[in-house]
Amino acid sequence: MRKLAIAAVAAAALLLAGCSPAAPTSTKGSGSGPVTLTLWHNYGTEQNAVAVDKLTAEYHALHPNVSFKIVSQPGDSYFSLLQASAISKTGPDLAVMWTGTFTLKYKSLLTNLKGLVPSADLAQLGGLRWMSDGYNANNGPYVLPLENQFYMGFYNKKAFAAAGLASVPTTWSQLAEACTKLKAAGYAEPLVYGNGGQSLGAEFYPWYDASYLMIGAYSVSQLGDLYSGKIPWTSPTIQSQLQKWASLKSSGCTNSDVLTKTNNLDDFTSGKAAMVVDGTWDTSKFTDALGSNVAAFVPPFSDKPIKGVVEFPGDGLSITSYSPHKVAAAAFLDWLTTPAAAKIIDKAGLISDVVGESTSNPVNQQMLDFAAKQGYTQYPMLDNIVQGDVVDAGSKLLPSILAGTVSTSSGLSQLEQAWQSLPASQKKPIN
Repeated sequence: MRKLAIAAVAAAALLLAGCSPAAPTSTKGSGSGPVTLTLWHNYGTEQNAVAVDKLTAEYHALHPNVSFKIVSQPGDSYFSLLQASAISKTGPDLAVMWTGTFTLKYKSLLTNLKGLVPSADLAQLGGLRWMSDGYNANNGPYVLPLENQFYMGFYNKKAFAAAGLASVPTTWSQLAEACTKLKAAGYAEPLVYGNGGQSLGAEFYPWYDASYLMIGAYSVSQLGDLYSGKIPWTSPTIQSQLQKWASLKSSGCTNSDVLTKTNNLDDFTSGKAAMVVDGTWDTSKFTDALGSNVAAFVPPFSDKPIKGVVEFPGDGLSITSYSPHKVAAAAFLDWLTTPAAAKIIDKAGLISDVVGESTSNPVNQQMLDFAAKQGYTQYPMLDNIVQGDVVDAGSKLLPSILAGTVSTSSGLSQLEQAWQSLPASQKKPIN
């Protein structure tokens, strides 16, 4: 999911928060008496925020005794606020939580959903392993995934036609050739970068690209080696990939103000830029503006065509460990697995995580087809399976590498140092 800088976590905060209590008995109802569920998210104004508003409104209409207080928290301090509120037990009943290593990092603040949400309903969801202890779905998830997400490249068909490009680039060399032709056709920003209007500060979030940089170099099983250190961040393979990525700016393939641009999505939707790397939370924004002229493509960050795609339940909703309304909150989460909820999620422009549900957005369907019909290997989001401290360091260093203000070798050395500084408990191999 779109990510933000994680504030430093005080060890005492996790200790004071305590372990999640045993889950109460599940119920298909919405609770016996009137209840107000407080829900925190860090979605800003993205499609996910729209989906949450619509889902909670519909659930209240179905269950008038359950009301919701929706709180949009600032992205750059979301997790620190969540931790602080856990100490005083003044936080929300429901909170947006990222999956993968983030779920396990913050699990002491959360309630395991096993036995609280019916197992048959949980079984309908994809990727539950990424929000369960030991990455084993049988241990029960701490997060009910809201959607199936993609990191993805998007391109303007009209721009490609104007440049005489009959197909999307699939390798580094083809990307360079495409940029040359697009610039000759009048597109000063063939591939535009910026913060995308998200609450992430002035710099763009680099882990969308980094995920494909690693797909272009490693298999799915090898991604765990980045976590354990078997593959160091200073690996020659990673350095080569980052050097080629940095050449996008030095060669003029992208905008000069990659570190500070805040309207890159506007440049893409207005037709000024021909390509952008983003995620499914903005698909509707693109199709609303460009109609059938927009399509998805796998960022071609490899010397050979990539046959992998980032498809992952990146975030969802969790019940806090201290919520006094666990049964009512669980009933709402259970409802999110229904066809009625899936339709609301689809209408918001997102892809339901319920296996087998359809999507009405043709670009979202195109993304689903990469794995379902074209045999692409599904990769997790890189920033959900490496350590949070490494993600934080990379969020600062990787944009500077692309901008040319930090050398590739220096930036990766600092990223490796961030890994070396982790406690041994965070370096154990993951399955």
